[in-house]
Amino acid sequence: MRILICDDDPLAIEQIHKNLKSFFTYKHIKCPEVISYSCGEDLLSDTGNKDIVFLDIEMPGMNGIYVGNELKKSNPAVIIFIVTSYSEYLDEAMRFHVFRYLSKPLEQQRFFRNMQDAVNLYHTSTLLIPVETKNGVHAISATDIIVVEATERKVMVYTVQKSYESVRNMAYWLDTLPKSCFFQTHRSFIINLGHITDFDHTLIHLTNQLTAYLTRRKYRTFKDAYLLYLESMR
Repeated sequence: MRILICDDDPLAIEQIHKNLKSFFTYKHIKCPEVISYSCGEDLLSDTGNKDIVFLDIEMPGMNGIYVGNELKKSNPAVIIFIVTSYSEYLDEAMRFHVFRYLSKPLEQQRFFRNMQDAVNLYHTSTLLIPVETKNGVHAISATDIIVVEATERKVMVYTVQKSYESVRNMAYWLDTLPKSCFFQTHRSFIINLGHITDFDHTLIHLTNQLTAYLTRRKYRTFKDAYLLYLESMR
């Protein structure tokens, strides 16, 4: 993991850096590389990985909204925190799917809670799932898997790019896929909560025009799991 901070206020950079060190110390994890910049131009010229980024909005030159949009264009998976005193920019920030919006001064408990969500998302987004077929093994990002379906004595894995016929059974997939974002809605379907477009008591619509059945007795549990997932993404 690589974390970047971009703020024209040295005290704000120091506070974020201090909170990051405290968070990873509390979690008994070695603190990853943390790089700081005072302007958006320098951040965008950084050629290294940008996994988690803390962005101020009011900066000389490129503001945080512009920088955030540019970051998302080059890497849609980047996790962006907007850290600012100006709440009027919230709507603009949300347009490029900012992960969290944090107000200055930072409150440590809230910072820790949001960082834990970011770390969980990072691990899920970088997790590669082996999909074994008759023709070989394919490493697929967990976030790209939309649904696993058991149909006509076959198990199909539908991803954003294509579909695969897996040699593994549903029990394997239920055990392998991360519980934080996958849910078995029916004996024949395991869905990625991040790919839901809408649902009712019996049917779930997913991206790529895919659908999955929802067992009525699982509706409440599924709904609670989905709302909890959405809350973790806010």
